[in-house]
Amino acid sequence: MTSSYERKKQPELVRQALLDCAALIAAEAGPASVTLQAVADAAGVTKGGLLHHYPSKQALIDAVFDEVLARLDQNIDASLAKDGGSYGAFTRAYVDLSLRRDLKPATDPWSALSIFMLSDPAYRDRWRAWIVGRLEKHGDTDADPALQVVRFAADGIWLARLLYPEMIHDQKRLRADLMKLADKKARR
Repeated sequence: MTSSYERKKQPELVRQALLDCAALIAAEAGPASVTLQAVADAAGVTKGGLLHHYPSKQALIDAVFDEVLARLDQNIDASLAKDGGSYGAFTRAYVDLSLRRDLKPATDPWSALSIFMLSDPAYRDRWRAWIVGRLEKHGDTDADPALQVVRFAADGIWLARLLYPEMIHDQKRLRADLMKLADKKARR
């Protein structure tokens, strides 16, 4: 029998809440605002509870970065499974994920990833390793230099959306145009 002041332990839910709160704080207020106390407060746990799961701020930020990359992998793999492995399949999945209209920059997991990459060379190296690995894996369908231009354009639109969203007037059309450029059949 549990007493009224004991709460059922749910370590996976607590870990996920800590990661989500750290990512949201980073996206909204920048990486310097990701303090252990701020994350603990946002997640509704004690600082000691946070430290039980992540022994340092660096461990927490590393976990956020790893979590976002894992989500990207899952989403891209799901898109690729639907696409069937044709020309530009990875690029279309990449554009689709990076320019999803339903995600606002402050709640978009790419925001936290990008903010960490912009502020720390170690995260840029990790991102570079991820993208190089994905491009090697999808070299049969996505090695065309024209597709690299499409991915770079998506990166630029995404970054512009983060830095000055008022200048992105028709993201839906931009996304559609990039998706068309990444589809050999649609370009004919």
